[in-house]
Amino acid sequence: MATTAIGRIHAKTTASSEFIDTASCRCALRPIAEEAGIDPESTQAWRCIRHARQDIYQGLSGQWFFPLSRKARVDDARDGSINGYSRPDTAKWFTAKPVDGRPLRSRFLDSSHLIPSDKQCTGLLRDREEPIPAESPSSLLIQRNAQAPNDESSVDNDRPASCHGGSQATPITIQNPESWQTEGCLPGFLCQNNTIDNLPEYCPPLVTCQNARLSGGQCPPQGIFEPFICPGGYYCPLGGQLQIRCPSGHFCPVGAYEPTPCSPGASCPEGSNRNMSFLAPGLILAFDIIVLMIMMGFKVRNNLKSKVQTSSKSTRFSRLSKTAGFFDKNQSVKKYQSLQDDDITLESRITHVQRSDTGFGGNFTPVDATADDELISDIDLFIQSMSKCIGTEKFGLSFEFSDLKFQPKKASKPILSEVTGKIDRGSLWGVMGASGAGKSTFVNVLMGKQAHTGGVTKINGVPGDIKKYKKIIGYVPQDDIVLPELTVRENILHSARIRLPSNWGESQIQKHVDTLISCLQLAHVKDSLVGSAAKPVISGGQRKRVSIGIELAAAPMALFLDEPTSGLDATSASSIMMTLKELSRLNITVITIIHQPRAEIFESLDSLLLFGKGRVIYQGPEQDVQAYFENLGFRFPHSANPADTIMDIIAGQGHLYKPAGDSGIWPLIHNWKRVQESSRTPRPDSSLSTTTPSLPPQSSQHHFRHTASANSTATLSSFTPNNSKKTNEALALRRSIKSRGAPFHKQLYHCTARALLQQHRLRSSLLFEIGVSALGGFLIGLAHFKAEGVNFRGFYRQPYTILSSSIDYGSVPQMALLVGIAIGLIASSPGVKIFGEEKLVYWREASSGHNRLAYYLGKVLSTFPRMLIANLHFTATFLLLATPRITFPHAFLANLLYFYTVYGLASILSMLTKREDGPLLAVMASLIVGVLNGMSPNLAVVRDWHMTWFWRALPGTWLAEAYFGENVGPLGYLYGVEDASQGTGYRLGKFGWDCVVLGVIGSVYRVVAFGLMRGVNQRGNG
Repeated sequence: MATTAIGRIHAKTTASSEFIDTASCRCALRPIAEEAGIDPESTQAWRCIRHARQDIYQGLSGQWFFPLSRKARVDDARDGSINGYSRPDTAKWFTAKPVDGRPLRSRFLDSSHLIPSDKQCTGLLRDREEPIPAESPSSLLIQRNAQAPNDESSVDNDRPASCHGGSQATPITIQNPESWQTEGCLPGFLCQNNTIDNLPEYCPPLVTCQNARLSGGQCPPQGIFEPFICPGGYYCPLGGQLQIRCPSGHFCPVGAYEPTPCSPGASCPEGSNRNMSFLAPGLILAFDIIVLMIMMGFKVRNNLKSKVQTSSKSTRFSRLSKTAGFFDKNQSVKKYQSLQDDDITLESRITHVQRSDTGFGGNFTPVDATADDELISDIDLFIQSMSKCIGTEKFGLSFEFSDLKFQPKKASKPILSEVTGKIDRGSLWGVMGASGAGKSTFVNVLMGKQAHTGGVTKINGVPGDIKKYKKIIGYVPQDDIVLPELTVRENILHSARIRLPSNWGESQIQKHVDTLISCLQLAHVKDSLVGSAAKPVISGGQRKRVSIGIELAAAPMALFLDEPTSGLDATSASSIMMTLKELSRLNITVITIIHQPRAEIFESLDSLLLFGKGRVIYQGPEQDVQAYFENLGFRFPHSANPADTIMDIIAGQGHLYKPAGDSGIWPLIHNWKRVQESSRTPRPDSSLSTTTPSLPPQSSQHHFRHTASANSTATLSSFTPNNSKKTNEALALRRSIKSRGAPFHKQLYHCTARALLQQHRLRSSLLFEIGVSALGGFLIGLAHFKAEGVNFRGFYRQPYTILSSSIDYGSVPQMALLVGIAIGLIASSPGVKIFGEEKLVYWREASSGHNRLAYYLGKVLSTFPRMLIANLHFTATFLLLATPRITFPHAFLANLLYFYTVYGLASILSMLTKREDGPLLAVMASLIVGVLNGMSPNLAVVRDWHMTWFWRALPGTWLAEAYFGENVGPLGYLYGVEDASQGTGYRLGKFGWDCVVLGVIGSVYRVVAFGLMRGVNQRGNG
C-alpha cells in the first residue's frame, strides 16, 4: 500500500514538486511517514539524489532537507512556485540510515552514509535567469516523465522512463560499474549523461532510428543514458563528457576524439569533417601550365626559325636562278619537298663539280685542291678509325665452309646441304636464288645467327664458333630497322658508343661518326629525324644508308645485307650498291642477298653465289656467270637483263632459254658439283679442257679457273696457309673482339638516355597519358565524394556493439578495385608500346653484340619518370575528392607500385603478341588482375576454395590489402577491425609488406618479360 501511495503522489506532483539544484541533482518534496522517526512535526521533506534513474520517491538515500516551514505541503509547491516557506532549508541537512530494517533518525551534517555522487548535491534552487542544463540527466529525465501519459500504467511504474520509447521501451545496461571505472566512455563516443550511477544503456530504437541504422546512417540517442558516436565536424575528448566543434585548420571525422591537423594547402574551416588538400593538385596544375608554356615557346621559336631559314633559302635560290638563267621571268615556280637521295646543298661554285654516287669514292673533278683534300681527309680518317679499331690493316674477313648443312629439328629434309666454298676478304658478293632456295638460311648460318647441323666453317682460316665474331660482323636487315624518333646522327652515334672498343673516348667516337656520316653523304640530313615508313622525314635511300651506317659505325670486318635494294627506286638502289662497292674496296667483306637487280647493280657485284633447293648452283665471278650458263646450253636474250635470265634459270624456268636438254634445278646442282670436283683434280697445266661442256669458253677459262680455285674448295683440309701468319692474324682478331663493346654501366647509361630521348620526342603520347591519369583519378574520386571520407563501418567495440549501425566492409576494397582498374587502363597500353614497338630493334642490336640486359634495363628505367608523373596526377586528383584516411605518401607509393606491376605485365604481353594485338590484350589482363583483388569473392570465401595462393599471386589483392589496412587500421579504437579483417581476409598493419610484394611481383613480371624477349623467335610476333 505504501508503494502505491508514494507512486500516486509521484504521479500527481512530479511536475510541480521537483527541481534541479545547482549541482544538477534531482530534488523532490516527499511526504514523511510518522514511523520514519525523523521529525514528528514535519510531514514533508526534500530529498536530493544524483542518481537520475533511481526512483526518488522510494528509499532513504541521498541528502534530505526540511522546508523552511515545517508545515509545508506538497500542494503548496504546485506550479513551480518553490519559494518562501516551501524552499529547502539548506543550512542544515541530514541523512537517514536504516538499522535492522527500521529507519533511524539520522545525524545532521554527517556525510559518512552518502555515496560519492550524492555528496555533490546542494539543494539550492537556481536563479530564475540561470538556465537548467538541458543535457543534464536529471532535467532530461524530468522532461521525459513530464511527457509520460497520466494513466494507471504510469502511476504503477516504480521506475522513471529513460528511453524515448516511453514506459514500453525497457533500457538495457551495456556497461557495468567495473568497466566504467576502468575504461569509462569509449573513445569516439559522447557519454554526457553517464556516471558511475547512470551507466550507459541501450534503448530499443524508434522506427525511424532503426531504418537509419539499417541503412548505415546514424540517429540521435534513443535514451537519456545511451552513448552516441561523436558526429562529423565535432570531436569528443577522452571521457566522452564534451562535444566540441572542430576548430579551423583541423578536421574531425565521425568518431573523432581529437582534432586532426589538415594537410598543408587544405581548406578546413571550422566544423570540417574531411581533409581536402589542394596543395598537390595546385602544384601539379602550376607545373603543367609552366611545362605547356615552355613547350609552346619552343614550338613558336622553331616555327619562326624554320620560316627564316625557308625565306633565306628561297632568296638564295632565286638569286642563283636569275644568275644562271634557269627560269624565265614569267615562269611560275612550284616548291616541292625533296625526298631524293642526292640532295646537295647549293654551293657558290657549283659548275664543273661532278659528285659520285657514294662518299667512299674519289671520282671528282675538283675545282680546286681544297675540296679534294677535304674529301680525301674524310676517307682517310675513316680508314684510320677502322685500322685503329681493328688493330690491323687488313679489315676484311674470309669465310670458308665445307659440306655445310642445316636441318631444323622437326623438318623432314634439310634446308641447306652440301654447300662448300670460300669467300675472300675485300670482295662484294651477291647471294641470289628463288624464294625458298636457302639463301637467307645460308647467310644466317654463315653469320652465326643459326647453328649449322653439319659441315665445317672457318673465319680467316681458323675453325670455331662463328657467334664469337658477331661483334665484328655487321648485318643490315631488309627492313630499315631504325628508331624513327631519333635523328640520323643519333641512330648512328648510339651504335658507335655501344659497339666500338671500350677504350675509345667520347671525342674519338664523335669524330668517327661524323666522318662516317660525311662518307655516306648524310651530313646535310644528320640532324633530321629518320621518321617511320608511314611518316617519312628522309628518303628511302637515306634511310637505307642510315641502316648501313649503324653497322659501319661499329667498324665491322664483314658486312651482310638482306636485299638492300628492295623497295627503293632505281637511282637509290644504284647509289646503295655503289656505296657497298666502295666499302669492299676498303677491304671489308660485303655479302648481300640480292633479288632481281638491275643490270647496273648486277654488274657491280664482284662474285655471285647462286642457290637452288638449298644447294649451290654457281659460285664465282659475276663476269663469268653468263658464259658459264651459256656453256650449259642456255641462251641469253640480247636485250634482256642477264640477272633476270639467271633468276629464271635457277628458279626452274630454264626451259624458256634452253629448248633442248635438261634445264631443271637438279641438273644445275649436279653440274656444279662436277665443276667443283674437277677443280680439285690435279692438272699438268693451268688451263682447263675445252671438252668440258659446263665451263666457259676458252677465252675466259683461265680467269674462271683461277677464281674458282680461289673461291671453292672440296674440304677445308686442303687449305695450307702459313701457320705463323695466321696465328698473328688470329691474335689480332681476338684482341679486337675482346676490346669491342662498351662496359655494362656505359651501355646501361646510353640505353637509358636514348629511351628517355625517345619519350621526349613522343611527348604527345606522354601528355595524353598524363591527361588520362588526371581524368581517371578525378572520376574515381568523384565516385567516393559523397561518402565524405567515411568508407568503413564495423561493429562498435565492446560493450557498445549493440549500438552499431549496419556494417560496411566493402567500400575500401571497392575503392581499391576502381583504383586498380583505372591504373590498368592508364598504364597497360603505354607499357606494351615500350617494348612492342621495338622488338626488331632489340633483335638487331642483340645480334650485333649489344648487352641485352643493359638494353632491357634501360627501357625499364626510362619508364620510371613516366610512371611517376602519371601516378602523381592520378593520386592527387583522386585523393582531393575521395578524401580517404590513407595518407598521400602511402597512397602515392601503393599506386606507383601498382603502375610498376601493370607496366611489367604489359611487357610480358608485348613479347608474346603481335604489335597490333598487344594493347587490347594488355587492357584485358590488367582488368583481370584488378578485379580479382579479393573484394568479390572475398579472400575469406577464396580460402574455403583453397585458392588463396592464386589471389595472392595477383597484384590487385596486395593493393586492396594496402588500402584496407591504411583506411581501416586507424579506426581500431572505435570499431572491431579484427572482425572486419577476418571477414574480408585482408590483414591489418601490413602496408610495408604489401608494398614489398607489389614491387616483387612487378619485378618478376619484368624477369619473365626479359626471358621471353631472349627466347621468343624474333620473327614470330614482329
